[in-house]
Amino acid sequence: MAPGPNTPRLSSLPAVESLLIQDDTAGLIAEFGRPAVTRTIRGVLAQVRKNLLANSEAAVPDDSSLIHTVTRRLRDADAPSMRRVFNLTGTVLHTNLGRAALPEEAIEAVATAAREATNVEFDVPSGRRGDRDVHLEQLLCDLTGAEAATVVNNNAAAVLLVLNSLGNRKEAPVSRGELIEIGGSFRLPDIMARSGCRLHEVGTTNRTHLSDYADAIGPKTGLVMKVHTSNYVIEGFTAEVPEVELARLCRERGVPLVVDLGSGTLVDLESYGLPHEPTPAESIANGVDLVTFSGDKLLGGPQAGIIVGRAALVAALRRNPLKRALRVDKMTVAALAAVLRLYSNPERLAKRLPALRLLTRPLKEIHELAARMRDLVVPGLEGIASVETAHCESQPGSGALPTREIPSAGLAIRSAAQARNSGNAIERIARAFRELPIPVIGRIQNGALIFDLRCLEDEAAFVDQLPSLKIPLAKTK
Repeated sequence: MAPGPNTPRLSSLPAVESLLIQDDTAGLIAEFGRPAVTRTIRGVLAQVRKNLLANSEAAVPDDSSLIHTVTRRLRDADAPSMRRVFNLTGTVLHTNLGRAALPEEAIEAVATAAREATNVEFDVPSGRRGDRDVHLEQLLCDLTGAEAATVVNNNAAAVLLVLNSLGNRKEAPVSRGELIEIGGSFRLPDIMARSGCRLHEVGTTNRTHLSDYADAIGPKTGLVMKVHTSNYVIEGFTAEVPEVELARLCRERGVPLVVDLGSGTLVDLESYGLPHEPTPAESIANGVDLVTFSGDKLLGGPQAGIIVGRAALVAALRRNPLKRALRVDKMTVAALAAVLRLYSNPERLAKRLPALRLLTRPLKEIHELAARMRDLVVPGLEGIASVETAHCESQPGSGALPTREIPSAGLAIRSAAQARNSGNAIERIARAFRELPIPVIGRIQNGALIFDLRCLEDEAAFVDQLPSLKIPLAKTK
């Protein structure tokens, strides 16, 4: 590089080695390792050189300032990218925010399984290799009435395993009205294609009859599949075949009937004041051969795909090499077992299972919380925005009860800026809340930032960080 007006300033920067031998750097090397510290120092010096070349008025930082920048970068890089957030979106089982929170019993079970060696696949009485399903199967059979059960890493995997095991190079009749798409543009026909199973569409989008299935079943049929449309509803001139009738037809034709419940629940939600959602126990009682459903949605457990049904069919799933590829780890087994045991006491379930507790949280309690939180949030937004308590509508989320909205309460934050700039102001306010030590995630609706407080249980942590709220000023042209 040819000498220029900034060359003396650049040459005054310390060498990497001189910063490495500073007293303040020794602690960083002990904490993060010499390679990471060296790499970060080089990166900081490169950025400083770039800034000095671009701006002749920029000051040359001293060694202390450089080490401070290095320290901050090392700590930022070392912080976990996945961290706790406050879910104030109004969606209880939010897919992007981790779905169901685990009960304390499951958290303790995970910690034990993570910390110690376990008998995850070891039969202690015989001293021989065991099967990890043994920790879950009887619990699931007791709760659903099924003969057997197995678990994989999510419900999409459960459907894939069933289709590949029973329908590889065969056909599977499915109603056109049940060809669902779940999050991330993940579609049932795509899963079927990957499984090696050929989709045979029957009926129409809004009406499918028993005769449609009867006409579709033939020598190439591996299974019949019925899918619970848990994330949408078709209303009006509609018809679908009850499980009992379809199960009877499948038995007569000698093909298994598989039902995918998606966001499965193990209890009758109506007893908790929520709309009815079909349960695996109901499907098994109706004569369905295999039922698949999720573990981390309405069930309130860890991410898992659960399959219950006839013993012979579950045994066929276990023989499929895909089963090992899709299996769950010991921590998921521990967490799911702990959650399933909670279902043995339905009277206490709503208090002990976070998902159900939040879905059934009394409206009066949420309104009282909103009044308390409003008074505490107002000072940090004085002169910037108004804060009022508001009626909200929560939703279960994760494809469960798609048309059900649950009355709730929260805060509505509206910008004090002029109308033409209010949209940008609300975005800045929302971003400021997301930049708190524990990010606060709400939703913007009708020009206001809405914090639905149904899922706010740790009031103290929410309030303690409010003094850190910093709203950036609008940029002026």
